[in-house]
Amino acid sequence: MRYRRPIRAGALLGLAVLLAACAPAQTDNAGTGEDSMEGTLRVWLFSEVDQEPKEKVVDDAVAEFEAAHEGVQVEIQYIPVDSRAERFQGAFNDPSSAPDVAEYGNTDLAGYVEAGGFADISEELAGWKPGEQMSDDVAATARVDGGTYGVPWFLGVRALFYRTDVFEDLGIDTPRTLEEVVEAGRTVRKEKPDMLGLSSGGAYTYGFLPFIWAHGGDIAVKEGGSYTAAVESAEAKAGLELYSQVLSKDVCPPQTCAQMTGNESVQNFIAGKAAMTIGGNFNLNAVEAADVADDTAVIPLPGTEPGSVAPAFAGGNNLGVLSGTDHHTLSVEFVQLLAGKKYQQRMYEAMGNLPTLGGVQSDVAASDADIAPFVETLESGTRFVPVTGAWASIDAEGVLPTMVQRVASGDASVDKAAGDAAASLDESFGGE
Repeated sequence: MRYRRPIRAGALLGLAVLLAACAPAQTDNAGTGEDSMEGTLRVWLFSEVDQEPKEKVVDDAVAEFEAAHEGVQVEIQYIPVDSRAERFQGAFNDPSSAPDVAEYGNTDLAGYVEAGGFADISEELAGWKPGEQMSDDVAATARVDGGTYGVPWFLGVRALFYRTDVFEDLGIDTPRTLEEVVEAGRTVRKEKPDMLGLSSGGAYTYGFLPFIWAHGGDIAVKEGGSYTAAVESAEAKAGLELYSQVLSKDVCPPQTCAQMTGNESVQNFIAGKAAMTIGGNFNLNAVEAADVADDTAVIPLPGTEPGSVAPAFAGGNNLGVLSGTDHHTLSVEFVQLLAGKKYQQRMYEAMGNLPTLGGVQSDVAASDADIAPFVETLESGTRFVPVTGAWASIDAEGVLPTMVQRVASGDASVDKAAGDAAASLDESFGGE
């Protein structure tokens, strides 16, 4: 698989996006106020399909930490991602059973903070040198209302995968803009009707959001202490209009693609059924193991102008300190060790996790050409979902996919679908 820059311009948990969990009710989960420097430090990390490589890295970090902290034992527990909502709710309700440190999905954070579950460690991180290597876009995924509730540990961003053999056969240049991506998909579909031009579904939220962001639109804007929907702005509707052209018989027919999720979108590409898809760095291993690997290249998903990159969603996992811990200082120090340069590098080598520290990103991009377009995407600037507990219900109710699907199916115009989605978003924001 190759990393190709656009021809005319001069020339990537398997991390699946974590489903938003329902935020637990506000609780009084304060600990005893003690800050012990000895005893057992309890840590929750997410279990993985292939967990052994992750355990090896974490075990080495634990050994290093224990060697530097006499009288301290670190106890690691791996918890299933699917049951995390119940586990964290129980932890917030009963600090005596809670961990001191936990890995969590960044889209879940706002709800956890509303529940009082995580500690603001802004002050402790202020002098942490590695943190200076983290872009503000990435650092923002651990912030809520001015507080910092952890350290981004690894990320997942998406780029454009495409079939070089198909493009060469049809004389298609590497797309330089989103318009050219759609046009390339249209050409493929016309010349090879057995293929999808661009496999990207109506239920693929993080596949279509870059279209909105690239046009200058957004999901919502924050005014004072609350959010207001922005999907009916002219810019957002321009992105929706262009993405609706993807979900057409000319590129990705609605009967096949309107209900398609992100995983399904990428699977079509892996199976050789599509000329392009919007996939993540976390999909690289699957693509590399497929028959299409030798005929696949990856570039950053282009924006609206040649040379630009469409903003990608910065999904990923953070490491945070529980507010009820009796080992606050030790907890922060363990987070800093595991999220620091050494172990971010080790986690990339073991799991393929995209690092959050700029220096590590540069190192991995220099050593692995396949990861370079994802690092370039990060460097170009990423975006995030509204940082509010309401996002859980918005995501669960499928407000944004419904908007897209209504346009694709012809049930509503862009104006009508965007207006109705805005009303649903504002209702959710108003119920926070």
